[in-house]
Amino acid sequence: MKLRLLLIFLVAFVFGFAMPMLHAQTPVESSPQGQAQTQTPQSKPAYSLPPEKLEKAIAYSRIRVILDFVDSGWGILQLILLLALGIAARMRNFAVNVSKNRWIQGFLFTFLFLVVTTLLGLPLDMYGHHVSMVYGQSVQGWGSWFWDQTKGFLLGFVFGGLFVMLLFWVIRKSPTRWWFWFWIPAMMAVLFGVFISPVLIDPLFNKFEPLAKSNPALVDRLEQVVQRGGIHIPPDRMYLMKASEKVTTLNAYVTGYGASKRVVVWDNSIAKATPDQISFIFGHEMGHYVLNHIPSTLAFLGVLLLIEFYLGYRGVQWLIRRYGDKWRVPSQNDWAALVVFMLVLSVLSFFSEPIVNGFSRIHEHAADVYGQEAIHGIVADPQATAQQSFQLLGEMSLTDPNPSPFVEFWTFSHPSVSSRAAFAAAYNPWAPGQHPRYFSK
Repeated sequence: MKLRLLLIFLVAFVFGFAMPMLHAQTPVESSPQGQAQTQTPQSKPAYSLPPEKLEKAIAYSRIRVILDFVDSGWGILQLILLLALGIAARMRNFAVNVSKNRWIQGFLFTFLFLVVTTLLGLPLDMYGHHVSMVYGQSVQGWGSWFWDQTKGFLLGFVFGGLFVMLLFWVIRKSPTRWWFWFWIPAMMAVLFGVFISPVLIDPLFNKFEPLAKSNPALVDRLEQVVQRGGIHIPPDRMYLMKASEKVTTLNAYVTGYGASKRVVVWDNSIAKATPDQISFIFGHEMGHYVLNHIPSTLAFLGVLLLIEFYLGYRGVQWLIRRYGDKWRVPSQNDWAALVVFMLVLSVLSFFSEPIVNGFSRIHEHAADVYGQEAIHGIVADPQATAQQSFQLLGEMSLTDPNPSPFVEFWTFSHPSVSSRAAFAAAYNPWAPGQHPRYFSK
């Protein structure tokens, strides 16, 4: 649930915003070629589904959209209820009465807050998993799913507790500038989180093994793409992720940086996609690194986080002045003020979602172009390979070929698969008079 991710500023920022932007499926921006492809009634759509699967994809898409907005709304509403009903104040009183030690108080309040919000959000989370199983997107059993939720809760408690302690320490030291001084260690933690995630966090939720162990030929193919991109990822940094134990969708990506940088290919991709298609999917993800999307994304999100922290500070001040007596939250130094801060951040995060997704779509389109250019000379037909990859991704993910423009604008980190496939089918920079954007002709 988004609310619980927001509590842990480190985990929320890294895994709630930064990582999805870096590893989202590739979108495509509107272009003359793409428009021509999609607007010609006589031409066959670059991405389409048979009638039965189309009906299923539309239904699944609608449920996901409703769940997304309901989850955001319920997350905000439950924070309001925790404050208005005095539950936040009671949790504060309980933590303070248990011990005079601020560390015990802070971690106890964080634990209580996580327990309450987890229980309140559990029905929606369970329904979301149920839907994913009904529509064939997940094969993860309930026992495994609950264990993943438990691990997420424990990570949230540890990291969340530490950041809550840091937040209130900074508030006490700098009551009017804490939003800036807290932002600095938060960004440092983000950088560390991106580095450490593939080494410590990801293996907690999925199984990995060396790709060369089972697919040496694919390692050779991906090395060709890596060399063409001018980056260095040795074979011992290429891994197979056993995603088929939990999901049916496809993916391949590059993650981490520096000593933690590695290639990850899902076993679903190997089972259902051709080596050419895997090369394209991987080439897109590699484009994020070659085009410096990681530092630019972190810089963008860093600025956004600083703005949200400042607005969070202003919002907390205003809400406590107006409702502090009713909520029994006397000041921003009070443990219960964390719930007020989370309320403001939840609202800000919801309304900044289109901004984050719009920025992501720009990067994803560039990576799309890069991926198609990167496999030129490695696969026989880059256009067909890319278009067929999008067709396969759409079919496996039950993606609606014609999503609502508003939903696409607000919630999509990438445009529709139809647009992606149309652009891929039309993009041929090696044609006479055309020029590649990122490679020499």
